Amino acid sequence: MAAALLSGCAQIGYLGQAVGGHLRLVGAARPVPELVADPALDASLRERLELSQRIRDFASRELGLPDNASYRRYADLRRGAAVWNVVATPELSLRLKTWCYPVMGCAGYRGFFDRAEAETYAQRLRADEGLEVLVYGVPAYSTLGWSRLFGGDPLLNTFIAYPEGELARMIFHELAHQVAYAADDTEFNESFATTVERLGVLAWLAGPERAAAREQYLQGDERRRRFQAEAMAWRQKLEALYAGPLDEAAKRAAKAELLQQMRAAPLLGYEAWYARANNASLALLATYNQLSPAFEALFERLGRDWQAFHAEVRRLADLPKAQRRQQLLMNP
Repeated sequence: MAAALLSGCAQIGYLGQAVGGHLRLVGAARPVPELVADPALDASLRERLELSQRIRDFASRELGLPDNASYRRYADLRRGAAVWNVVATPELSLRLKTWCYPVMGCAGYRGFFDRAEAETYAQRLRADEGLEVLVYGVPAYSTLGWSRLFGGDPLLNTFIAYPEGELARMIFHELAHQVAYAADDTEFNESFATTVERLGVLAWLAGPERAAAREQYLQGDERRRRFQAEAMAWRQKLEALYAGPLDEAAKRAAKAELLQQMRAAPLLGYEAWYARANNASLALLATYNQLSPAFEALFERLGRDWQAFHAEVRRLADLPKAQRRQQLLMNP
């Protein structure tokens, strides 16, 4: 009983910082038209805000994404991340620890609006549960449409200066979470949003007037895909090791050798990721990409019809997890 009471108090405290942090975030936001009309606004920020609204209009008009107040306001948080997420796995597993929340259900991460709180919690997971942990800054997050009562999810200083293609990716990804959400399946949710961002940004950049932005995006996307392929290959090696017949001591030794090999030749531009890569970071990477090929295949089967695609994903999200996965992965 005491453990349950303490757990409940901890959850209430956590939810308190989450609600308070989000209310401060949305409270700092101002409508984009109001900001753009201010002659004192920095010219480069005005240009980015105007671009964001063209992207936002395109998202609803061409991609079937929600037409609401999200990303019609802007907030400068005066920090480098919107929140800091904590993800964790066992020492010899690539299965993410999950936490359950009101409304949104269970997810493979725990977010904090204060970095020090995130680091303290991560250290507790290492010490008390022996988990491998990753703490990382998140430039944006989705409230799944619940923030419409407070003016919608805002644009933030944490990503407004991104190159055009990356800014579009961010907006499309976060809006996709408002289309469909499976309360028990982080991999399904993130892979769907990743698919929407990838297909959506290519549509946004298709016109000849965006040739320079398209070239910049494609170069960056090629490096990103190469990194993802390399990292997933290392993940598969670790996954096979953990599922194999060796005892725990032998698995630890083999794991250390694999990680040393992986870090010996990091891909240019991703050195920091390789330097701190562990089970948690590899598991997180798979969450965003593992099911994307299946979603892309579904989009093609439905004739590249965005409305039909979203409707089918919503239907899948309502199914039990095993049935959802089976239907998503079925052959055309």
